Amino acid sequence: MDAVNLLGFDLEGLAAYCEQLGEKRFRATQLFRWIHQKGASDFDQMSDLAKSLRDKLASRAHITALSVISEHNSADGTVKWLFDVGAGDAVEAVFIPETDRGTLCISSQAGCAVGCRFCSTGHQGFSRNLSAGEIIAQLWYAEHSLRKRFGKSERVISNVVMMGMGEPLQNYSALVPALRMMLDDHGYGLSRRRVTVSTSGVVPMIDRLRDDCPVALAVSLHAPTDALRDQLVPLNKKYPIAELLDACNRYLDKAPRDFITFEYCMLDGVNDTPEQAHALVELLRGHVSCKINLIPFNPFPASGLKRSSRERVTAFAEILIQSGLVTTVRKTRGDDIDAACGQLAGEVQDRTQVQVRMVRAPMMVKGADPS
Repeated sequence: MDAVNLLGFDLEGLAAYCEQLGEKRFRATQLFRWIHQKGASDFDQMSDLAKSLRDKLASRAHITALSVISEHNSADGTVKWLFDVGAGDAVEAVFIPETDRGTLCISSQAGCAVGCRFCSTGHQGFSRNLSAGEIIAQLWYAEHSLRKRFGKSERVISNVVMMGMGEPLQNYSALVPALRMMLDDHGYGLSRRRVTVSTSGVVPMIDRLRDDCPVALAVSLHAPTDALRDQLVPLNKKYPIAELLDACNRYLDKAPRDFITFEYCMLDGVNDTPEQAHALVELLRGHVSCKINLIPFNPFPASGLKRSSRERVTAFAEILIQSGLVTTVRKTRGDDIDAACGQLAGEVQDRTQVQVRMVRAPMMVKGADPS
């Protein structure tokens, strides 16, 4: 029998596993704390577990993070890790420090099947879903490596945003257990308000998330009309804007925040005119409680798109603000390490010269306010 990686179990799953080993349920809670709160990967470190249980675990289980291909550190404190997920695939996680919080942006898939026109990951295509263990392993590694770096024993990461590679709601069966581990007081103890799932608009799964594990929700909108959004976000052809906004209003019934964040990537001459700003106001004002995040586009050759000028972004934002919509312009971070959104996808080799298909994930492209 293959050894089991315990990073893949939420607390309920770990309790069931311990029962299979003939252990009482409270042992799962102890084990869960050692893994996620303390970052232990060696069973011998777990001093409050019986020696017999530690021996049992050592022969049947392991706690193994994803292999790190590379780590890049920005002058502004941003840190980007490239993780190997096997079969030539790699995913990225990015840590963004602020004075009042530390945000980790993590991936849910290797590649993405949605194919948004402005997203470099979508142009690379879809490889596979990550498991719950691979999703949480990004947080596990980042949290505990940053604690060592900063010499801290308390939590470093206060916010998690599912805004890396992939459409989280198209990997729902792995997403929800990973979210529950983030929220669990015996694990990372994050507030529902500080965990954000960003989606391109998978309407049925928005409803499921509302019922199963409501956290903060961000929606990639990027256009005020179906005609334009069909071109930018192909999923809109299946779930048009009206259906999406109805789902957002339903979500607010159980959401930890009283608003939905709408993300709007600013594309020169495509979606950034004053007329489109007014159309966006008419679409949203009075229809759904929301915040708008305007996001600078980071061009890549395959997109055929350009970033809106600062002047056009400012003018667009001013129209929204004057109309009463809470609006922010996303500040880019980590540009010197390609941690900003929509960076060029390409082929890289790690130091061992093993070829890895690297996708520079569109970190924070969906741009929800992580506060």
